[in-house]
Amino acid sequence: MLAGDRLCRDLREVLVPGAGVEETGAALSRVIAPVVAHDALRLMVMNPSLGVGASALGFWHGYGPDIGRELMRVGSRGAAFPQLARLARQTVPVVADRGLRTGWYDRLLARHGFGEELCLVLRDGRGVWGLLGLKRAVGGRPFGAADTHRITGVGPPLIAALRGYVTQGPVAPTGRRHELPPGMLVVSAEGEVAARTPQARTWQTVMAHQQAAPDWLIEYCFAALSFEAREHARNPRRRYPRVCTPMIGHGQWTAFEAQPLGDNGDIAITIQRATGTLLLPTFCDWHKITDRERQVITYLQDGSAPKQIARLLGLSLHTVNDHLGAVFRKTGTCGRDELMAAITA
Repeated sequence: MLAGDRLCRDLREVLVPGAGVEETGAALSRVIAPVVAHDALRLMVMNPSLGVGASALGFWHGYGPDIGRELMRVGSRGAAFPQLARLARQTVPVVADRGLRTGWYDRLLARHGFGEELCLVLRDGRGVWGLLGLKRAVGGRPFGAADTHRITGVGPPLIAALRGYVTQGPVAPTGRRHELPPGMLVVSAEGEVAARTPQARTWQTVMAHQQAAPDWLIEYCFAALSFEAREHARNPRRRYPRVCTPMIGHGQWTAFEAQPLGDNGDIAITIQRATGTLLLPTFCDWHKITDRERQVITYLQDGSAPKQIARLLGLSLHTVNDHLGAVFRKTGTCGRDELMAAITA
C-alpha cells in the first residue's frame, strides 16, 4: 500500500461519528505525529465555496480551556484573521514564527508554553478546505525544512478523509425528527454572547451534544462569525458570512448567518436547518459535484423536469440524464426524490 493511501486509511479510521472534537483531535495527532512530531494540533475545516473564514468543523488537541477562551476573545476582534487570510494565500506550508506572527499571538502562545507553529492550508482545485496547525513547546526543536516538506504529503489524504467523514451515513434525514425552529443570538463588540433566544439556546445544546464540543469552542465560532460580519460592513463587496455545519451521520446540516444589527458593533447570528439555496453550494463541495451538475440540480430543485432542464441549458436530454446519473453516484442517492430530500427536506 502506498504511503498516501495508508495515511488516508488511518485518518479515516480516527474520524468517527459521535466522537468529541478533543478526542478526535488527539486521534488525528497520533496519526500525524509520525509524519511531523508536535505537541499540539488544531484543524479548522471550512466550506470552499463559502470562502476563508469561520470553520464548519474544528478539532483540537493540546489546547486547554484557558488558551481556548483567550483565542475566543481575540478572535472576536479579528486578530487571528489577518494571519489566516495570509496563510490562505500561501501555496506552501508556513512556519509561523516571530517574523510572521503578530505580537498578541506570539505572546499568547508563549504564556501557555507554545513556541512556533507549522501551518498547512488544505487546498485543492475547489478551494480552501481548512487549516492544519501543529505546535511545538517552547524550548523544543524548531520546525525545519524536512518538516515542511513532509507535511505537504498530509494535505490530499486529509482532505479525502474529511470528505469521507462528512458524507458518510444517510445523505437525507431518515425517520421522524423534531424540527427545531430558527434561533438567533447577539454577539457584542467585545465578542461576548449578549443575548439569545430560547431556540438559539436549544440549538447550542444540540450542537454541544452532537459534536461533544466544549463551550469555549462554540463561543469561538460565534466570535469568528461576528468579526466576518463587521468586515462586511466595512467592505460592502464582501458577502455576509455563512457557515454550514454537518450533523455527522444524520443527513442534516445547520446554517449560521451573521449580520450587523446597527452601528454599535453588535452582530445577530441566525441558526437554522440548512436546506435549499442555503445548503446547495456546501453540498456540492463535499460531494464533488461539478458546476454543470449543480446547474441541473438547481433547475430540478425549482421543479423542472429533465426535458425542461435540457431546453433551458441547451443540452440534449441524454446529457442531462448523464449529469443526473453522475450526481446520484456521487451522493449515493437512488433517484430524484431521494436527492431532493437530501437538499430540501
